[in-house]
Amino acid sequence: MQTLLLNGEDVDENARMDRVIEAVEGAFAAYERGDAQMPPKSYIDLPEYNGDFRSMPAYMDAGDWDAAGIKWVNVHTDNPADHDLPTVMGTMIYSDPETAFPLAIMDGTELTMKRTGAAAAVATDHLAVPDATSMGIVGAGVQAYTQLEAIAAVRDIEEVVVSDLDEERVADFIDAFEDRFDVRAGSISEAGHCDVLSTVTPVEDPIVGPDDVGEHTHVNAMGADAEGKHELADDLLLDATIVIDDHAQCTHSGEINVPYAAGVLGDDDVYGEIGEIVVGNRAGRAGAKDTGEEGVSGVTVFDSTGLAIQDVAAARVVYEEADDNDNGYPFDLLGLAE
Repeated sequence: MQTLLLNGEDVDENARMDRVIEAVEGAFAAYERGDAQMPPKSYIDLPEYNGDFRSMPAYMDAGDWDAAGIKWVNVHTDNPADHDLPTVMGTMIYSDPETAFPLAIMDGTELTMKRTGAAAAVATDHLAVPDATSMGIVGAGVQAYTQLEAIAAVRDIEEVVVSDLDEERVADFIDAFEDRFDVRAGSISEAGHCDVLSTVTPVEDPIVGPDDVGEHTHVNAMGADAEGKHELADDLLLDATIVIDDHAQCTHSGEINVPYAAGVLGDDDVYGEIGEIVVGNRAGRAGAKDTGEEGVSGVTVFDSTGLAIQDVAAARVVYEEADDNDNGYPFDLLGLAE
């Protein structure tokens, strides 16, 4: 047997977004049903390098398939200026659960972008108004691209408003999508008054308040991934229906971590986890996917910290697509080839 090496381009080519969304939704369901093992994300803090490492292992049994893997990822904020390297780099090891053979080693950075977009799409499918046609994006970095790509797979998005302080990044984003959508630059409030809003910034002082969103806007809060990060004002969160991906991670490092630690927001203010909605234990948006007319309404917020089960689910899609299409670079990692 050989291990498949997949670089970022290979991951991009083989991460079919429709399949990744389906796999991530299955991962949320498996986690809710207790058919997944996902130890807490572990951190190695490296203050001397202004960075950290994070390890994310997981195994899941999603019924007709099972999968296992671990992602090793970093955040080193000085990398671009000091070393001409990305701030975030990741490596995913995807393994056969039965034998533990490493089926693939793949770029975890591109994989993260794909599964993060897919997670927002799953939440949007269950929590956004069913006839949503407009999407706002706050933060025009690399994560913004897969937010639009994925959400457009579950809603008929026509109009896109993007807001970012960096005009060059906004221009690049518009250039990438102007052939597919009516996309333009706008303020945070203009973006927030769309049917769906994704926030993908690393800020610690909230930039989106209750007046910046519409009466039925669904917000995917994607930027907070560490203690202290906080994109949405407390008043917005308290007035909204909050759905999280995982209680431990969200209260530690998700969008709700700051008001939760301060006692401003508590468990009673959290509607539930996305897995509960996926399996039907809680209602999603009234009239949206698999939900009757008695579902939630008003502003909804999905607090996404990113789960290891999402990485494993997405890695399975990438590996199977690459294996079927003879993509990537097979090599004898363990020296077992005859």
